[in-house]
Amino acid sequence: MKRVLAGVDLTANLGEITVILGVNGAGKTTTLECAQGLQKRTEGSVRLLGRDPEKADAELRSKVGIMLQEGGLPPSARPLALLRHVAGMYTDPRPVDELAERLGIHEFASTTIRRLSGGQKQRVALAAALVGRPEVVFLDEPSAGLDPQSRQLVVELIEGLRRDGLGIVLTTHLLDDAERLADVVHILDHGRVVTSGTVAEILAERRDVQTRLTLRAQPGLDLAEAFGTRAADGGQLTVSEASAGLYTVDGELAPPDLVALTSWLAARGIMPETLELGRANLQDVFLAIAAESATADAAPQASGRARTGRAA
Repeated sequence: MKRVLAGVDLTANLGEITVILGVNGAGKTTTLECAQGLQKRTEGSVRLLGRDPEKADAELRSKVGIMLQEGGLPPSARPLALLRHVAGMYTDPRPVDELAERLGIHEFASTTIRRLSGGQKQRVALAAALVGRPEVVFLDEPSAGLDPQSRQLVVELIEGLRRDGLGIVLTTHLLDDAERLADVVHILDHGRVVTSGTVAEILAERRDVQTRLTLRAQPGLDLAEAFGTRAADGGQLTVSEASAGLYTVDGELAPPDLVALTSWLAARGIMPETLELGRANLQDVFLAIAAESATADAAPQASGRARTGRAA
């Protein structure tokens, strides 16, 4: 049997947003399901509000909200009727109309779940996870499929939950949302936590992706020429044209590099549309870790990395 998780050790606190990141198959959803008690573990320990979630009773479950990646919504139900039904299972639920208004659910309240768009289903699933006033909420891809306006509503709602003192554990592929929301980030790879900390801490420890210069100008420029040997093979800088006319320079940039670049542009009469220098972001770190993982996977199996065993 394939080992899905091995070496996942993390803590999520009340009043914080804990974000779990990883490529598809890294173990994010399995981690959440074990923490929720929806999937049995073969070893290790999990505590949810101080108790084992696999043995959760009605009292513990009433304190936990869960938004599954696939929603799990009954297709023939209508949104408001469903939310009122779910609210009736709790002693002190949130007002359904207020929550529905906050998430824009009234706009499609008369439509059955099966006829909703993916983003609309996400909003209903999020409301169902929150209507019982949980102390801890698990959100698996809460912004998936949402248009920019709905995505902003969800982000603001999650920030409000943190201010209310809830513990929020979420996964997302939208790394700018993760960077904006996270108090703590855990990045998983092959069922293991490979790095953890605040966004600032994670960026600080990855010096290989700390500095980036971005420039937009006419396409097809040999921009590496501006940096001479600094951008040659094995040099300290990496220059790439990510898309037509959008150039990035990664590495340990120094003041002479900026002088060399502007002189090179001036000598050719090139005025860039944009020129920006800043730190790398969470997406840069995530992509670097994913690239390292892909390289390791491509190495011979003789590397000795275990791939099989019991599910954890």
